[in-house]
Amino acid sequence: QVQLVESGGGLVQPGASLRLSCAASGRTISYYTVGWFRQAPGKQREFVAGIGRSGGSTDYAESAKGRFTVSRDNAKITVDLQMNSLKPEDTAVYYCAASGRINVARDYTQYIYWGQGTQVTVSS
Repeated sequence: QVQLVESGGGLVQPGASLRLSCAASGRTISYYTVGWFRQAPGKQREFVAGIGRSGGSTDYAESAKGRFTVSRDNAKITVDLQMNSLKPEDTAVYYCAASGRINVARDYTQYIYWGQGTQVTVSS
């Protein structure tokens, strides 16, 4: 069993940055492909970004390209999502999820383990 915990959410103004982290307990997160998803009120959960098990492959939703960066830290104990130039439409609960797949999947049903989510609010 793997437990995932997200951290780093908060309330920021448009144009600001936030860095989310996803930590795992029970098994090292480096074993898993990790995806970041978000869900805004009244909307479906959507893929944001992901990084493969080896750390060599990444994938981004169109809305995240050029603004968000997903990475593993040097010790591979967390997977981080650096979010720059935040917009009000980025407001959502952000979840990290882990999959045994080698490569990133955009389909949330491909992920086995989920964190509890962290709220990101972008507002002036």
